[in-house]
Amino acid sequence: MAERTSHRVAPEHTHPDDVPVQTALAALADPVRTRLVRELAGCPAWTRSCGSFDVPVGKAALSHHFTVLRGAGLVEQRDEGPKRVNRLRREEFDARFPGLLALVLREDRGQRGVAPLT
Repeated sequence: MAERTSHRVAPEHTHPDDVPVQTALAALADPVRTRLVRELAGCPAWTRSCGSFDVPVGKAALSHHFTVLRGAGLVEQRDEGPKRVNRLRREEFDARFPGLLALVLREDRGQRGVAPLT
């Protein structure tokens, strides 16, 4: 009998060079995804598993959020045993969209001094 290696399909990744700006902006517009990106930015690559994030969504929704982040070229994932670990593709994303990730990673400074849209 053949040994079973994994029941999961390896994740597909989109390189940031292949991502339209609208896709990148849409991925970063969601508060849960922004939180995931910010948390990944604050830790070494490949140290955070998908289940280690404290976000207010279930497993299926979390999986969807990571799929969107992969599709936008922001996150790379790999399986290590039973866990799927992540890294923020900061250098590659910054090369494609200079300054965009830095804006997202800044602390929220409120809306002081910002004129309302009319």
